[in-house]
Amino acid sequence: MDSSIDPSDMTASKPPRARVEDAIDSDAAPAAQAPRTRDYLEGFLAAKPADGAVGGEGSDLQADVIAALREIFDPEIPVNIYDLGLIYGVEVDDNRDATVTMTLTTPHCPVAESMPGEVELRVASVPGIRDAEVNLVWDPPWGPHKMSDEARLELGML
Repeated sequence: MDSSIDPSDMTASKPPRARVEDAIDSDAAPAAQAPRTRDYLEGFLAAKPADGAVGGEGSDLQADVIAALREIFDPEIPVNIYDLGLIYGVEVDDNRDATVTMTLTTPHCPVAESMPGEVELRVASVPGIRDAEVNLVWDPPWGPHKMSDEARLELGML
């Protein structure tokens, strides 16, 4: 140890604590009275939400999904899968996620492997849909009684 330093001078004092009062300049106007300038969020904050719920029963987004499903035709029957009665349910939630519950005419249908994927892709491509999921079910089984009147008319069953 250096003999020229007095050990009694080595006690360090604590630095002063920072206080909020020290940070405010008493000569300046209070921040609450300073005019606020407009920023880039002006347009965002002025935007109004769309009327009604995004998803749910009877929503425009659900109607758009159903319209997309009506563009998919069964390869063996000249009727779209929605009017054919293969779609059991179409749900669109408030997060814009669509869930389609569907079946096929038989489990041995030639498009059993490709149809659910095509439905998922078509629904996911609807503007406004964030994600699509297809649930393929076999119960209740499909029957001709599930077809719409338009499909029956097209097939000469009416």
